[in-house]
Amino acid sequence: MPHTITVLPGDGIGPEVMDVALEVLDAVSTRFDFEISSSTHLVGGAALDATNNETPLPRETIEASEKADAILFGSVGGPKWENLAPEIQPERGALLPLRKHFGLFANLRPGSCLPALTHASPVKNELIPNGFDVLCVRELTGGIYFGEPKGREDRNDEPVAFDTMVYKKSEIENILHVAFKAAMGRDKRLTSVDKANVLATSVLWRETANEVAVQYPEVTMDHLYVDNAAMQLVKRPDSLDVLVTENLFGDILSDEMAMISGSLGMLPSASLGEAKNNGLYFGMYEPSGGSAPDIAGQGIANPIAQVLSVSMMLRYSLGETAAADAIDAAVQATIDSGLRTGDLFTGAEGETKINTAEMGAAILKNLSYAP
Repeated sequence: MPHTITVLPGDGIGPEVMDVALEVLDAVSTRFDFEISSSTHLVGGAALDATNNETPLPRETIEASEKADAILFGSVGGPKWENLAPEIQPERGALLPLRKHFGLFANLRPGSCLPALTHASPVKNELIPNGFDVLCVRELTGGIYFGEPKGREDRNDEPVAFDTMVYKKSEIENILHVAFKAAMGRDKRLTSVDKANVLATSVLWRETANEVAVQYPEVTMDHLYVDNAAMQLVKRPDSLDVLVTENLFGDILSDEMAMISGSLGMLPSASLGEAKNNGLYFGMYEPSGGSAPDIAGQGIANPIAQVLSVSMMLRYSLGETAAADAIDAAVQATIDSGLRTGDLFTGAEGETKINTAEMGAAILKNLSYAP
């Protein structure tokens, strides 16, 4: 049976980089002998324009996604739609409802810096001579963002605002299993991040992490308080493998990881639901960066984050690990050769500045040599 995916190119540079990603997907499906059945649909600002600002998430987009094994998502949003009602703005009205509709509770966001790009990282080069590769696994549907009660009121003639951090043990178990399984496919090291010296939710988190760890004896697990984890990411990121943490902490740490990696244009992201019987996940895969409307249509955007989103989709939702490995190797070979889109170009010796299509062509060329 073919793998079925729904393609949602989005706005801004989304369609441009999606075209490159689909070319790469077509190439690996031919090389590794599997079939992809895809359909393309509107989302975000593009959907708003097509529906006279009625919705950024048309019903047909949801229905097509329900029939798919995975969603390949572009970036959405831009100044054009910022003044619309909040509930129909592209990010709030499309991205978050998709996550909720499909129960996508686990966000996997790699923060990697290839050895050839260490100069682009704000971390001192001597601290990361070989680059680094960290994966942040963030719980998406619980914690202080969704806990009740929340609101504002007057107390003793003074405005007071309040949010509630709530976690059920089952929610913690679910995200930990995703993180341990991810660690099994990497260096088998997991760091659980909490604030157990202050927060009751973190005490439960740490207790649950220790219980779940027994089921994964091959994985070495340690614990870090979130403030220490933030420090270690800028002090010794190459000592970390997989981080797992709750919603708020993961939101902050994953952005820190993106910053120290040097460019958002290199970083994919995956949002996963419950594992199926075959161990694979329904997921939505997207670049970590935005729609970059300021450079849209110029053909200069970095397509690597979208290409690596394809790699994550192949790995976690379609079970095509060899194809995913080949894409990762082709991207690294392209960067090692000195080819750079504008976001990565520094003018250093050995660098060549290229555009979106040229980057895609180089990845495809290196893909033919990848193991």
